[in-house]
Amino acid sequence: MTPMAQAEYPSAPVPPHPSLTKLRDAVQECRACDLWEAATQAVMGEGPRHAELMLVGETPGDREDLEGHPFVGPAGGVLDRGLERAGISRDDVYLTNAVKHFRYKLRGKRRIHQTPDRWQANACLPWLKAELAVVKPAALMCLGATAAQALLGSHIRIGRDRGRPIDSDLAELVMLTTHPSAILRAEDEDREQAMDMFVADLSQVAKWLSAR
Repeated sequence: MTPMAQAEYPSAPVPPHPSLTKLRDAVQECRACDLWEAATQAVMGEGPRHAELMLVGETPGDREDLEGHPFVGPAGGVLDRGLERAGISRDDVYLTNAVKHFRYKLRGKRRIHQTPDRWQANACLPWLKAELAVVKPAALMCLGATAAQALLGSHIRIGRDRGRPIDSDLAELVMLTTHPSAILRAEDEDREQAMDMFVADLSQVAKWLSAR
């Protein structure tokens, strides 16, 4: 999309003094990009108000779009297993996505996930920044390239930068890892190793949090 066409959309209507409740209500009125038109609803993050750890994925999937909660589909199941193996309780984590509306294409009756465009992620960024400002997590982990590049810049590469602290003022500890959906897409012979690497990245964060 050209900058001129992008400018036709209004800014994200983030409340001036946000709380998590205000954000969840206000995001339903967001028209900052075109994704709201085909989505069932916007899906704001969920978790404790003062969570020490925030995990940021890419976008809601089919299940998330229908149910209105983050990480409740197949990728959420992978995330749950990874958190359990790393010794992290999901109930202690604030879970959200860089983009709040589901982007998909129809294949028959199925809705197939599509990665949001950069401009769509940028349009949605004020919501994510507001969540960070409210929760103020000690540790922030980006799950996948869309979240990592939206927050940290287009130079970020998952393969090169995962599993190590990233210099950022977004939180005391900022790291990135693969998105759980990438583990689902891995070939059978590679899936176990991909999961082990994912757990290792989560475990680094868990170790750091326990040492604070």
